[in-house]
Amino acid sequence: MGSIQDTYKILEFKEFGDERGSLVVAEGVTDVPFEIKRVFYMYGSDPDIVRGHHANRVSEFVLINVSGTSRVRIDNGSEEVVVELDKPRMGLYLAPMVWKDMYDFSPDSVLLVLASTHFDESEYIRDYEEYKREINE
Repeated sequence: MGSIQDTYKILEFKEFGDERGSLVVAEGVTDVPFEIKRVFYMYGSDPDIVRGHHANRVSEFVLINVSGTSRVRIDNGSEEVVVELDKPRMGLYLAPMVWKDMYDFSPDSVLLVLASTHFDESEYIRDYEEYKREINE
């Protein structure tokens, strides 16, 4: 099992702005380290709600709080780290086989997720003990 630092990376997207406002660019393969196959977003979550609570066997993700803030707890089975997503130009890359929890959503939080795969329920691990067994095989 590798270090927790091998499971995630903070991305900084290009931001352009003038008197009209700001524009942030995140292109698949160029700025995001994979071809984007799926996009979804979460909003309207109370601060005490925990989203995610699973790992994916195959999918890679980039999480971007395009509005407001949230926190992401990343766990590799032996170490964990918490990343605060608080800038719309900041992305959090998550490798496959990392346990993730998203929580502490601000009232205006919109958490955008870019995924490397189409949805496939069979690649989700929703039981933490099963996750630990699989990463230790």
